[in-house]
This record gives sequence, C-alpha cells and structure tokens, in this order.
Amino acid sequence: MQATQTAPAAEHADDATADQSTLLRVARAQRADLREAMICLERSLARPAPGRVAEWSDQVHEALIDLAATFERHIAVTEGDSGVLAEIGEHSPRLINAIERLCEEHDRIRHELSSTLGHIRRLPAHAGDDDVEALRDHVTVLVTDLVRHRQHGADLVWEAHAVDIGG
Repeated sequence: MQATQTAPAAEHADDATADQSTLLRVARAQRADLREAMICLERSLARPAPGRVAEWSDQVHEALIDLAATFERHIAVTEGDSGVLAEIGEHSPRLINAIERLCEEHDRIRHELSSTLGHIRRLPAHAGDDDVEALRDHVTVLVTDLVRHRQHGADLVWEAHAVDIGG
C-alpha cells in the first residue's frame, strides 16, 4: 500500500528531473550558439580594414546583427516563464539576486548591442584608421561583457544544480 502512495511522488520527481534536463540541454545549445556568434564577430573585427573600410564594416555589421538576434534568443530561453532562470528561482530562491543581476546584464548588453549597431551604421566608407580602431575597441568591450555574462550564467547554473553547462 505504501508503494502505491509514493509512486506518484517519485513519478513527479522524475518529470521534474526530465524538465530540468530539457532546460539545461536548451541552455547548453543556446550558449553554444551565442559563443559561435561571438566568435564570428571577433573574426570579422580581426579582418583587415585599411583600404576596405566599407567591406570591413559590412562584415562586422552582419556579425553584429547575427549576434543581436542570437542574444535575443538567449534572453527568451533564459528569461521566459518556463526558462532556466524561472526554474532556478523556483527551486533555489536563495539565488534570486544573481538571477536579477543576469536579467540586468541582459538589458545592459541589449542596449550596448543596439548602440554598437548604430555606431557601425554611421561609420563612413572613407573612415580612417582611428575610426576603425575606436569601433574595434568599442566592440571588444561588448564581447568582453558577453564573455563575463556567460561566466555569470554558468556560475549560477552550477550553484543551482552543480552542473557545468559548458564553456
């Protein structure tokens, strides 16, 4: 008789573990997509610009657009009602401050991506080396912010689940 009473609870725990595994799998995939978009942006930035600023800025612009879209998907996956941050908040309320910090980072990085896209659209085709260098510095700060954000997210998941969601 007692086995019958505990079976539904065990079943519920199995469902919760499966849901958690699915969320973490989705988060891992999204992290990989975000990392790939960051790598593509860095490759575009590293391409030579002298004498070909228009071509260079078009490539960087395309990489930034892809990164912005990937980042929006990242936000949707993590902040959604059934996202990984909601799950962590529900099961580990002690981590609410860290969750809020990540959401604030989302807003700040989203704004920085938008600002950076505006900078590159205004870069004239005849821009000089100083203009290109300034833009590269600006985008490098953005990429650094994204790297730190990914680290904060990995730390949060580790604190909540003792699971490494991948670098």
